[in-house]
Amino acid sequence: MLDMKNEIKTPCLPLESDDYINHVYPDYISNCKSEKIKSENLGADFAKINISILDYLKKYHVPVASVKLVDENTIKYLKYTEINFSIRILNYIDKRTAKIFSKKENEILDLPVFEYYYGNRRNNLVSESHLISFNLINFDNLKIINRICSKVNAVLRSYFERRGEFLGEVMCSFGEHGNKIYLVNDFTPVSLKILNLNKDNNSIDPYKLETPSNVKKYTDFILNLIN
Repeated sequence: MLDMKNEIKTPCLPLESDDYINHVYPDYISNCKSEKIKSENLGADFAKINISILDYLKKYHVPVASVKLVDENTIKYLKYTEINFSIRILNYIDKRTAKIFSKKENEILDLPVFEYYYGNRRNNLVSESHLISFNLINFDNLKIINRICSKVNAVLRSYFERRGEFLGEVMCSFGEHGNKIYLVNDFTPVSLKILNLNKDNNSIDPYKLETPSNVKKYTDFILNLIN
């Protein structure tokens, strides 16, 4: 078993040194057509969601690259080298998976499904063998990343369930700093999908954030859950 506690020691470095970067969250998200959907103060809301969730994960010994909130829409991170794939964690059977395995759509999974995506595109689905064969990651570091993903999912799924909501999906991204792997996720409405499986008419479908109003409403929904 990997010792997660050994992975979360943040280096003691001057906060103004070159070992840190500032990430500024913009007032928009991009949809599947790469169109920008803008809403006032969205960046500040995204920063608040991110720092709240990342700080919460630190309490469970998850290695996180975030350091602190610099201003209302900026977070300081350890200066990391990006690992060029992301992991989509599914806690329910989505439409594509239901079709492949002849299962009932929206059925809740006891164990999550991990999907690996190369680069930043959601249609670049690859396997663990691709990641290792093309030298994107070695086997030992992939084990560490999978272990972190399992813990992130367990912690956040429990967090939202205690608030009467269901974590359908979360995307995890990673970076390296000082030969250690850190979670460098953006927990925005694009990557964090909280579902209402009862089809409540008042809920927003997180997969259909096509207007500024819907983006703002879903963002406010997440903010209310973390406050």
